[in-house]
Amino acid sequence: MDPKNNVEVTLDDMVFETRNKAYGAYDLRKAYKKTVNRSLLYGTVAFLGAIGAPMLYASIQPKAKKEVAVEIDLTKLKEEKVEDKPLELPPPPPPEQKPPEVQTIKFLPPEPKPDEEVKNEEPPPPAEQIEKAVISNETKEGIESDEVAAAPPVVEAPKAVEIEQPKEDEIFTTVEQQPEFPGGIKEMYGFIGKNLKYPSAAQRANVSGKVFAKFVVEKDGSLGDVQILKGIGFGCDEEAQRVLKSMPKWNPGKQNGRNVRVFFTMPISFVLE
Repeated sequence: MDPKNNVEVTLDDMVFETRNKAYGAYDLRKAYKKTVNRSLLYGTVAFLGAIGAPMLYASIQPKAKKEVAVEIDLTKLKEEKVEDKPLELPPPPPPEQKPPEVQTIKFLPPEPKPDEEVKNEEPPPPAEQIEKAVISNETKEGIESDEVAAAPPVVEAPKAVEIEQPKEDEIFTTVEQQPEFPGGIKEMYGFIGKNLKYPSAAQRANVSGKVFAKFVVEKDGSLGDVQILKGIGFGCDEEAQRVLKSMPKWNPGKQNGRNVRVFFTMPISFVLE
């Protein structure tokens, strides 16, 4: 302590007596004790909180029920006596009873032979007996019946199925046997390739495409009613008609074994090389 000023002199004052105290180290050394005490206090509180938090949480949570294991001795269990009950079988079915015999009376009409007179050797039974009995080929005792035997129904012979014949001028779209060019499709396109001439107008206009034509294959195989369904113009439609009309006769289409008229549709291609 300085006796002149009555001021307590610390070690820090002595160390920084001739030095710049505004540098920062002086303030740090001066506040060191307070900083250490504050850090120790905060650390203690944090440590106690870390330890006490689980204990507090455990005390708040409801306690789980403890499972108790119980040993069971099967030898000490009482055996339940099962009463032996007799097996009840269903009663046997009653014996089959034969239906009562119906009283019948023999009454057969005489069968005359050719060139021979009819002889009634046995007279017919009276009407009273016929009303209460069933007519049969023999007479036997039994219960009386009011039912009158009816003649068996006449079974008609099955009629032959008539196959509908095609009409004379009917034109078919689908038939059992389709019409065909002689030799098949390959020969047909070979014929078109040899006889088809590319119109000069279509060549100059650089036109190409397909012409769709339809026609009727007649009963004799000739082609009739040639029409253009979709054309490309420039003389190609007319050339397609000309080639179709110049074809030889086809193998005609058939329905139920008869030659019939059949519609046919064909595309003809015009392609520039």
